[in-house]
Amino acid sequence: MLCYADWKGSNVVGDARKLQIGIIGGGFMAAVHSRAATTAGAELAKIASSTPVKGEAAAKELGFRSAASDGLALIADPSIDVVHICTPNATHQPLAWAAIQAGKHVVCEKPLATDSALAGSLALEAAARGVVAAVPFVYRFHPMVREARARISAGGVGAVSTIIGHYLQDWLLTPGDNNWRVNSSSGGRSRAFADIGSHLVDLIEFVTGDYIQSLCAVTSTVHPMRSGQAVTTEDLAAVLFRLAGGATGTLLVSQVAAGHKNDLRLEIFGTEASIQFSQEQPEILQIGRRDGTEVLVRDSAVLGLDAARLSIVPPGHPMGYQDAFNGFVRDTYQAIQGPKPDGLPTFNDGARANQITDAVLDSAHHQRWVDVAPPAPTRSAVRFHPELLKEEKYA
Repeated sequence: MLCYADWKGSNVVGDARKLQIGIIGGGFMAAVHSRAATTAGAELAKIASSTPVKGEAAAKELGFRSAASDGLALIADPSIDVVHICTPNATHQPLAWAAIQAGKHVVCEKPLATDSALAGSLALEAAARGVVAAVPFVYRFHPMVREARARISAGGVGAVSTIIGHYLQDWLLTPGDNNWRVNSSSGGRSRAFADIGSHLVDLIEFVTGDYIQSLCAVTSTVHPMRSGQAVTTEDLAAVLFRLAGGATGTLLVSQVAAGHKNDLRLEIFGTEASIQFSQEQPEILQIGRRDGTEVLVRDSAVLGLDAARLSIVPPGHPMGYQDAFNGFVRDTYQAIQGPKPDGLPTFNDGARANQITDAVLDSAHHQRWVDVAPPAPTRSAVRFHPELLKEEKYA
Protein backbone atom coordinates (compact mmCIF):
# COMPACT_ATOMS: atom_id res chain seq x y z
CA MET A 1 0.00 0.00 0.00
CA LEU A 2 1.21 3.51 -0.81
CA CYS A 3 2.10 5.72 2.11
CA TYR A 4 1.33 9.45 2.13
CA ALA A 5 4.86 10.30 1.03
CA ASP A 6 4.25 8.29 -2.15
CA TRP A 7 1.12 10.32 -2.89
CA LYS A 8 2.35 13.77 -1.98
CA GLY A 9 3.33 15.75 -5.04
CA SER A 10 2.64 12.89 -7.46
CA ASN A 11 0.72 15.23 -9.76
CA VAL A 12 2.51 18.50 -9.10
CA VAL A 13 3.95 20.30 -12.12
CA GLY A 14 7.75 20.29 -12.12
CA ASP A 15 9.35 23.57 -11.11
CA ALA A 16 12.50 23.68 -13.26
CA ARG A 17 11.17 27.15 -14.01
CA LYS A 18 8.21 28.19 -11.96
CA LEU A 19 5.34 29.70 -13.91
CA GLN A 20 4.78 33.34 -12.98
CA ILE A 21 1.12 33.90 -12.17
CA GLY A 22 -0.94 37.08 -12.29
CA ILE A 23 -4.49 37.26 -10.95
CA ILE A 24 -6.97 40.01 -11.78
CA GLY A 25 -9.60 40.34 -9.06
CA GLY A 26 -9.26 40.25 -5.30
CA GLY A 27 -12.34 38.45 -4.00
CA PHE A 28 -13.27 34.89 -3.00
CA MET A 29 -12.37 33.33 -6.34
CA ALA A 30 -8.98 35.04 -6.39
CA ALA A 31 -8.21 33.30 -3.10
CA VAL A 32 -9.30 29.93 -4.53
CA HIS A 33 -7.19 30.44 -7.68
CA SER A 34 -4.14 31.55 -5.72
CA ARG A 35 -4.24 28.51 -3.42
CA ALA A 36 -4.51 26.24 -6.46
CA ALA A 37 -1.63 28.00 -8.24
CA THR A 38 0.61 27.62 -5.19
CA THR A 39 -0.29 23.93 -4.86
CA ALA A 40 0.63 23.43 -8.53
CA GLY A 41 4.09 24.84 -7.87
CA ALA A 42 3.68 28.24 -9.53
CA GLU A 43 4.90 31.60 -8.25
CA LEU A 44 2.33 34.20 -7.15
CA ALA A 45 3.90 37.13 -8.94
CA LYS A 46 1.33 39.93 -9.22
CA ILE A 47 -2.31 40.74 -8.50
CA ALA A 48 -4.63 43.59 -9.51
CA SER A 49 -7.93 44.61 -7.99
CA SER A 50 -10.50 47.37 -8.60
CA THR A 51 -8.21 50.02 -7.10
CA PRO A 52 -4.47 50.14 -6.39
CA VAL A 53 -5.21 50.23 -2.64
CA LYS A 54 -7.33 47.07 -2.86
CA GLY A 55 -4.66 45.47 -5.01
CA GLU A 56 -1.99 46.10 -2.38
CA ALA A 57 -4.26 44.67 0.32
CA ALA A 58 -4.98 41.56 -1.78
CA ALA A 59 -1.27 41.05 -2.49
CA LYS A 60 -0.50 41.11 1.22
CA GLU A 61 -3.41 38.86 2.16
CA LEU A 62 -2.87 36.24 -0.56
CA GLY A 63 0.92 36.21 -0.65
CA PHE A 64 1.71 37.88 -4.00
CA ARG A 65 5.07 39.54 -4.54
CA SER A 66 3.45 42.78 -5.69
CA ALA A 67 0.30 44.46 -6.98
CA ALA A 68 -0.34 46.06 -10.38
CA SER A 69 -2.21 49.33 -10.74
CA ASP A 70 -4.93 47.64 -12.80
CA GLY A 71 -5.66 44.57 -14.89
CA LEU A 72 -4.28 45.88 -18.15
CA ALA A 73 -1.01 46.86 -16.44
CA LEU A 74 -0.72 43.33 -15.07
CA ILE A 75 -1.31 41.85 -18.53
CA ALA A 76 1.36 44.13 -20.00
CA ASP A 77 4.01 42.88 -17.53
CA PRO A 78 6.39 40.73 -19.63
CA SER A 79 7.29 38.55 -16.64
CA ILE A 80 3.75 37.16 -16.27
CA ASP A 81 3.20 33.75 -17.90
CA VAL A 82 -0.42 33.04 -16.95
CA VAL A 83 -3.25 35.48 -16.27
CA HIS A 84 -6.16 34.34 -14.06
CA ILE A 85 -9.28 36.48 -14.52
CA CYS A 86 -11.57 36.52 -11.46
CA THR A 87 -13.58 39.69 -12.06
CA PRO A 88 -17.25 40.55 -12.69
CA ASN A 89 -18.67 38.95 -15.82
CA ALA A 90 -18.79 42.02 -18.07
CA THR A 91 -14.99 42.43 -17.82
CA HIS A 92 -14.09 38.83 -18.67
CA GLN A 93 -14.01 39.13 -22.46
CA PRO A 94 -12.00 42.34 -22.81
CA LEU A 95 -9.45 41.24 -20.21
CA ALA A 96 -9.12 37.76 -21.71
CA TRP A 97 -8.79 39.23 -25.20
CA ALA A 98 -6.05 41.59 -24.04
CA ALA A 99 -4.21 38.72 -22.34
CA ILE A 100 -4.37 36.56 -25.46
CA GLN A 101 -3.10 39.42 -27.62
CA ALA A 102 -0.19 39.80 -25.20
CA GLY A 103 0.67 36.12 -25.69
CA LYS A 104 -0.32 35.12 -22.16
CA HIS A 105 -1.91 31.83 -21.18
CA VAL A 106 -5.31 32.52 -19.63
CA VAL A 107 -7.56 31.04 -16.98
CA CYS A 108 -10.88 32.90 -17.10
CA GLU A 109 -13.90 32.46 -14.88
CA LYS A 110 -17.19 31.77 -16.59
CA PRO A 111 -19.08 33.11 -18.37
CA LEU A 112 -16.34 33.90 -20.84
CA ALA A 113 -18.41 36.83 -22.07
CA THR A 114 -21.86 38.32 -21.69
CA ASP A 115 -22.42 37.62 -25.40
CA SER A 116 -22.06 34.27 -27.18
CA ALA A 117 -20.38 35.77 -30.26
CA LEU A 118 -17.72 37.36 -28.06
CA ALA A 119 -17.16 34.06 -26.25
CA GLY A 120 -16.76 32.22 -29.56
CA SER A 121 -14.34 34.87 -30.77
CA LEU A 122 -12.19 34.35 -27.67
CA ALA A 123 -12.02 30.61 -28.27
CA LEU A 124 -10.93 31.09 -31.86
CA GLU A 125 -8.35 33.73 -31.00
CA ALA A 126 -6.80 31.61 -28.25
CA ALA A 127 -6.43 28.73 -30.72
CA ALA A 128 -4.98 31.03 -33.39
CA ARG A 129 -2.43 32.49 -30.95
CA GLY A 130 -1.45 29.08 -29.60
CA VAL A 131 -2.02 29.92 -25.94
CA VAL A 132 -3.56 27.63 -23.35
CA ALA A 133 -6.95 29.11 -22.42
CA ALA A 134 -8.98 27.30 -19.76
CA VAL A 135 -12.28 27.79 -17.93
CA PRO A 136 -12.76 26.50 -14.35
CA PHE A 137 -15.42 23.87 -14.87
CA VAL A 138 -13.79 22.30 -11.86
CA TYR A 139 -16.41 19.69 -10.98
CA ARG A 140 -14.90 17.66 -13.82
CA PHE A 141 -11.91 17.20 -11.53
CA HIS A 142 -13.64 15.26 -8.77
CA PRO A 143 -12.23 11.74 -9.16
CA MET A 144 -15.70 10.21 -8.91
CA VAL A 145 -16.93 12.35 -11.81
CA ARG A 146 -14.13 10.87 -13.93
CA GLU A 147 -15.13 7.42 -12.71
CA ALA A 148 -18.75 8.03 -13.75
CA ARG A 149 -17.57 9.22 -17.16
CA ALA A 150 -15.35 6.15 -17.66
CA ARG A 151 -18.09 3.74 -16.66
CA ILE A 152 -20.67 5.33 -18.94
CA SER A 153 -18.19 5.39 -21.85
CA ALA A 154 -17.50 1.67 -21.29
CA GLY A 155 -21.22 0.86 -21.39
CA GLY A 156 -21.53 0.33 -17.66
CA VAL A 157 -25.07 1.75 -17.49
CA GLY A 158 -26.20 0.54 -20.91
CA ALA A 159 -27.67 3.12 -23.28
CA VAL A 160 -28.29 6.44 -21.54
CA SER A 161 -32.01 7.18 -21.50
CA THR A 162 -32.74 9.80 -18.84
CA ILE A 163 -30.88 12.47 -16.88
CA ILE A 164 -31.97 14.36 -13.79
CA GLY A 165 -29.87 17.21 -12.47
CA HIS A 166 -30.10 20.15 -10.13
CA TYR A 167 -27.85 22.87 -8.76
CA LEU A 168 -29.40 24.58 -5.75
CA GLN A 169 -28.11 27.41 -3.54
CA ASP A 170 -29.75 29.78 -1.05
CA TRP A 171 -27.30 32.68 -0.79
CA LEU A 172 -29.80 35.01 -2.55
CA LEU A 173 -32.84 33.66 -0.73
CA THR A 174 -34.22 36.93 0.67
CA PRO A 175 -34.85 40.32 -0.97
CA GLY A 176 -32.19 41.75 1.35
CA ASP A 177 -29.53 39.51 -0.21
CA ASN A 178 -27.71 41.36 -2.98
CA ASN A 179 -24.74 41.02 -5.30
CA TRP A 180 -23.38 42.64 -8.47
CA ARG A 181 -24.58 39.60 -10.42
CA VAL A 182 -28.26 40.53 -10.04
CA ASN A 183 -27.83 43.42 -12.48
CA SER A 184 -27.39 42.51 -16.14
CA SER A 185 -25.11 45.50 -16.78
CA SER A 186 -22.30 43.84 -14.79
CA GLY A 187 -23.40 40.21 -14.71
CA GLY A 188 -24.86 39.72 -18.19
CA ARG A 189 -28.37 38.76 -19.24
CA SER A 190 -28.30 35.54 -17.18
CA ARG A 191 -27.37 35.08 -13.52
CA ALA A 192 -28.44 31.76 -12.02
CA PHE A 193 -28.00 29.70 -15.16
CA ALA A 194 -24.79 31.39 -16.34
CA ASP A 195 -23.31 31.21 -12.85
CA ILE A 196 -24.16 27.66 -11.75
CA GLY A 197 -26.31 26.07 -14.45
CA SER A 198 -23.30 26.25 -16.76
CA HIS A 199 -21.45 23.85 -14.45
CA LEU A 200 -24.34 21.41 -14.60
CA VAL A 201 -24.68 21.32 -18.40
CA ASP A 202 -20.90 21.08 -18.75
CA LEU A 203 -20.95 17.99 -16.53
CA ILE A 204 -23.81 16.44 -18.48
CA GLU A 205 -22.01 16.74 -21.80
CA PHE A 206 -18.64 15.79 -20.32
CA VAL A 207 -19.83 12.71 -18.42
CA THR A 208 -22.21 11.34 -21.06
CA GLY A 209 -20.01 12.14 -24.07
CA ASP A 210 -23.18 13.42 -25.75
CA TYR A 211 -24.48 16.95 -26.28
CA ILE A 212 -27.68 18.91 -25.70
CA GLN A 213 -29.52 19.18 -29.01
CA SER A 214 -32.71 20.99 -27.97
CA LEU A 215 -34.34 22.39 -24.85
CA CYS A 216 -37.39 24.09 -23.41
CA ALA A 217 -36.98 26.36 -20.39
CA VAL A 218 -38.79 28.59 -17.95
CA THR A 219 -37.10 31.16 -15.74
CA SER A 220 -38.31 33.16 -12.75
CA THR A 221 -37.20 36.20 -10.80
CA VAL A 222 -38.60 35.60 -7.33
CA HIS A 223 -37.50 38.98 -5.97
CA PRO A 224 -37.97 41.78 -8.54
CA MET A 225 -36.28 44.22 -6.15
CA ARG A 226 -33.20 43.75 -4.00
CA SER A 227 -31.99 46.42 -1.60
CA GLY A 228 -34.16 48.97 -3.37
CA GLN A 229 -32.85 48.20 -6.84
CA ALA A 230 -34.56 46.43 -9.73
CA VAL A 231 -33.36 42.88 -10.45
CA THR A 232 -32.77 42.22 -14.16
CA THR A 233 -31.63 38.58 -14.03
CA GLU A 234 -33.26 35.27 -13.12
CA ASP A 235 -33.26 33.64 -9.67
CA LEU A 236 -34.04 30.18 -11.05
CA ALA A 237 -34.46 28.18 -14.23
CA ALA A 238 -36.12 24.86 -15.03
CA VAL A 239 -35.11 23.09 -18.24
CA LEU A 240 -36.37 20.09 -20.18
CA PHE A 241 -33.77 18.94 -22.71
CA ARG A 242 -32.94 16.28 -25.28
CA LEU A 243 -29.47 14.94 -26.10
CA ALA A 244 -28.39 14.21 -29.65
CA GLY A 245 -28.28 10.51 -28.80
CA GLY A 246 -31.96 10.54 -27.84
CA ALA A 247 -31.80 10.73 -24.03
CA THR A 248 -34.09 13.24 -22.32
CA GLY A 249 -33.59 15.06 -19.06
CA THR A 250 -34.64 17.76 -16.62
CA LEU A 251 -32.61 20.41 -14.80
CA LEU A 252 -33.49 22.75 -11.95
CA VAL A 253 -31.14 25.62 -11.14
CA SER A 254 -31.87 28.00 -8.26
CA GLN A 255 -30.12 30.51 -6.05
CA VAL A 256 -33.17 30.88 -3.80
CA ALA A 257 -33.52 27.25 -2.58
CA ALA A 258 -33.66 27.46 1.22
CA GLY A 259 -31.36 25.03 3.00
CA HIS A 260 -29.18 24.24 -0.03
CA LYS A 261 -25.67 25.67 0.01
CA ASN A 262 -23.90 24.26 -3.06
CA ASP A 263 -26.05 21.28 -3.97
CA LEU A 264 -25.06 20.10 -7.44
CA ARG A 265 -26.45 16.64 -8.11
CA LEU A 266 -26.53 14.61 -11.30
CA GLU A 267 -28.16 11.22 -11.90
CA ILE A 268 -27.79 9.43 -15.21
CA PHE A 269 -30.08 6.50 -16.00
CA GLY A 270 -29.25 3.83 -18.54
CA THR A 271 -30.99 0.71 -19.75
CA GLU A 272 -28.96 -1.39 -17.28
CA ALA A 273 -28.00 0.86 -14.35
CA SER A 274 -27.87 4.41 -13.05
CA ILE A 275 -25.06 6.55 -11.65
CA GLN A 276 -25.56 9.42 -9.21
CA PHE A 277 -22.99 12.05 -8.16
CA SER A 278 -23.47 14.74 -5.51
CA GLN A 279 -20.96 17.58 -5.25
CA GLU A 280 -21.60 17.85 -1.51
CA GLN A 281 -20.66 14.17 -1.10
CA PRO A 282 -17.90 13.94 -3.71
CA GLU A 283 -16.19 10.85 -2.29
CA ILE A 284 -18.92 8.48 -3.48
CA LEU A 285 -20.91 7.35 -6.48
CA GLN A 286 -24.27 5.64 -6.11
CA ILE A 287 -24.70 2.94 -8.73
CA GLY A 288 -28.27 1.74 -8.98
CA ARG A 289 -29.33 -1.60 -10.40
CA ARG A 290 -32.57 -3.50 -10.37
CA ASP A 291 -31.27 -5.85 -7.70
CA GLY A 292 -29.89 -3.13 -5.41
CA THR A 293 -27.76 -0.02 -5.05
CA GLU A 294 -23.98 0.01 -4.69
CA VAL A 295 -22.18 2.85 -2.92
CA LEU A 296 -18.75 3.13 -4.51
CA VAL A 297 -16.25 4.97 -2.30
CA ARG A 298 -13.19 6.66 -3.78
CA ASP A 299 -10.29 4.22 -3.69
CA SER A 300 -7.65 4.13 -6.41
CA ALA A 301 -7.46 0.36 -6.10
CA VAL A 302 -10.91 0.07 -7.71
CA LEU A 303 -11.03 3.20 -9.87
CA GLY A 304 -10.15 3.75 -13.49
CA LEU A 305 -6.86 5.38 -14.46
CA ASP A 306 -8.18 8.92 -14.90
CA ALA A 307 -10.05 8.89 -11.60
CA ALA A 308 -7.03 7.40 -9.85
CA ARG A 309 -4.77 10.08 -11.35
CA LEU A 310 -6.85 12.80 -9.70
CA SER A 311 -6.97 10.98 -6.35
CA ILE A 312 -4.01 12.75 -4.79
CA VAL A 313 -4.49 11.41 -1.26
CA PRO A 314 -5.16 7.84 -0.11
CA PRO A 315 -8.70 6.54 0.51
CA GLY A 316 -10.21 7.66 3.80
CA HIS A 317 -8.66 11.14 3.42
CA PRO A 318 -11.61 13.19 2.05
CA MET A 319 -11.16 15.36 -1.02
CA GLY A 320 -13.39 18.33 -1.82
CA TYR A 321 -13.95 21.50 -3.82
CA GLN A 322 -10.50 23.03 -3.37
CA ASP A 323 -8.89 19.71 -4.32
CA ALA A 324 -10.94 19.66 -7.53
CA PHE A 325 -9.93 23.24 -8.25
CA ASN A 326 -6.29 22.36 -7.58
CA GLY A 327 -6.58 19.51 -10.08
CA PHE A 328 -7.96 21.85 -12.72
CA VAL A 329 -5.14 24.37 -12.27
CA ARG A 330 -2.51 21.62 -12.13
CA ASP A 331 -3.74 20.21 -15.46
CA THR A 332 -3.86 23.71 -16.97
CA TYR A 333 -0.23 24.33 -16.06
CA GLN A 334 0.68 20.86 -17.32
CA ALA A 335 -0.87 21.78 -20.69
CA ILE A 336 1.33 24.89 -20.76
CA GLN A 337 4.48 22.87 -20.11
CA GLY A 338 3.65 19.74 -22.12
CA PRO A 339 0.84 17.61 -23.58
CA LYS A 340 -2.69 18.65 -22.63
CA PRO A 341 -4.21 16.26 -20.06
CA ASP A 342 -7.52 14.63 -20.93
CA GLY A 343 -10.63 16.51 -19.90
CA LEU A 344 -9.16 20.01 -19.55
CA PRO A 345 -12.02 22.52 -20.05
CA THR A 346 -10.93 25.11 -22.60
CA PHE A 347 -12.39 28.30 -24.01
CA ASN A 348 -14.30 26.09 -26.47
CA ASP A 349 -16.15 24.65 -23.47
CA GLY A 350 -16.68 28.14 -22.09
CA ALA A 351 -18.16 29.28 -25.39
CA ARG A 352 -20.39 26.19 -25.37
CA ALA A 353 -21.75 27.20 -21.95
CA ASN A 354 -22.56 30.66 -23.33
CA GLN A 355 -24.36 29.03 -26.25
CA ILE A 356 -26.55 26.87 -24.01
CA THR A 357 -27.26 29.75 -21.62
CA ASP A 358 -28.51 31.83 -24.54
CA ALA A 359 -30.74 28.95 -25.64
CA VAL A 360 -32.24 28.71 -22.13
CA LEU A 361 -33.05 32.43 -22.00
CA ASP A 362 -34.36 32.48 -25.57
CA SER A 363 -36.60 29.48 -24.88
CA ALA A 364 -37.98 31.06 -21.71
CA HIS A 365 -38.60 34.36 -23.48
CA HIS A 366 -40.37 32.87 -26.50
CA GLN A 367 -42.00 30.02 -24.51
CA ARG A 368 -40.99 27.34 -27.00
CA TRP A 369 -38.45 24.61 -27.71
CA VAL A 370 -35.10 25.87 -29.01
CA ASP A 371 -32.55 23.88 -31.06
CA VAL A 372 -28.94 24.04 -29.88
CA ALA A 373 -26.22 23.67 -32.53
CA PRO A 374 -23.53 21.02 -31.94
CA PRO A 375 -20.53 22.20 -29.93
CA ALA A 376 -18.05 23.81 -32.31
CA PRO A 377 -16.15 27.12 -32.54
CA THR A 378 -18.17 29.81 -34.27
CA ARG A 379 -16.33 32.34 -36.37
CA SER A 380 -17.01 35.93 -35.43
CA ALA A 381 -15.71 39.30 -36.56
CA VAL A 382 -16.21 40.72 -33.07
CA ARG A 383 -13.01 42.15 -31.62
CA PHE A 384 -11.90 43.54 -28.29
CA HIS A 385 -12.90 47.15 -27.68
CA PRO A 386 -10.92 48.82 -24.86
CA GLU A 387 -13.89 51.04 -24.02
CA LEU A 388 -15.68 47.97 -22.67
CA LEU A 389 -13.45 48.27 -19.61
CA LYS A 390 -14.00 51.98 -18.98
CA GLU A 391 -17.22 51.72 -16.99
CA GLU A 392 -16.62 48.39 -15.30
CA LYS A 393 -14.77 47.75 -12.07
CA TYR A 394 -13.62 44.39 -10.85
CA ALA A 395 -13.55 43.10 -7.28
